[in-house]
Amino acid sequence: MTTDERIDRLTERHEALTQSVELLLQTTREHSQQITELMEAAASLLHVAEIHEQRISRLEGEGSQQQ
Repeated sequence: MTTDERIDRLTERHEALTQSVELLLQTTREHSQQITELMEAAASLLHVAEIHEQRISRLEGEGSQQQ
């Protein structure tokens, strides 16, 4: 294998690695955005659950006062 062939092969490998890293970076950014959205949704669900829990506690408290 000549020096030029080795350089060409290294250049091809470098380009392939660069493309792989770019794809990985894009995928990581997309996953990061999805995780952020999931965390926001979970926080919203937690808030709703807390409100329902307070309401149930309040209703149970009212029920025991009436008895």
